[in-house]
Amino acid sequence: MSKFFRSRSRQSSIGALVERIHNTDDLVDQWWENIRGVAPIDRLYYSASALGDWSLIWHLAGTAQGVLDHERGWHRATRLAAALGVESALVNGAVKSLFRRTRPVASALRPYKLRIPVTSSFPSGHASSAFMAARLLSDQNHQAPLWYALAALVSTSRVHVRIHHASDVLAGAALGVLLGEVAVRIAPLPALDSPGS
Repeated sequence: MSKFFRSRSRQSSIGALVERIHNTDDLVDQWWENIRGVAPIDRLYYSASALGDWSLIWHLAGTAQGVLDHERGWHRATRLAAALGVESALVNGAVKSLFRRTRPVASALRPYKLRIPVTSSFPSGHASSAFMAARLLSDQNHQAPLWYALAALVSTSRVHVRIHHASDVLAGAALGVLLGEVAVRIAPLPALDSPGS
């Protein structure tokens, strides 16, 4: 009998947490309505969201960084491309299959055309790839603020365009940070040759 009550208590706690998350998502979405429909903001967020499809923006950034880094460029570019491939398979395949969360507004009127994914809304694959890429792109250089700001822009664009809930984006970002850290540890950049060696 006590097991039954503990089980019911756990279920009610989980239910309360889920309800709190949904309420917070609704509040964030209501706030976001204040800036939806503002043409320059819409253009910025819709462009960022489209560039995040298939991690296009991150592959372009990795290629550019690979060309500019004469000593470790090839290593940087291939590491990022491989990590993005693993991240996509893991998040869009394995993780999303565990959840069946619907997207915010499937039939929303949008000022610009966008690809609407058919997978679960939770977690955001755009956010996970963005923050994982930011971690790899900022590895051993001073450009971290740039890459993390770009990751935040791409991630929050998914809330603006009504393709993800805010909690989807937060979970995706946290997962991306974790995956980025794992990638850096598994495949560290080679040491730079010291002058005169």
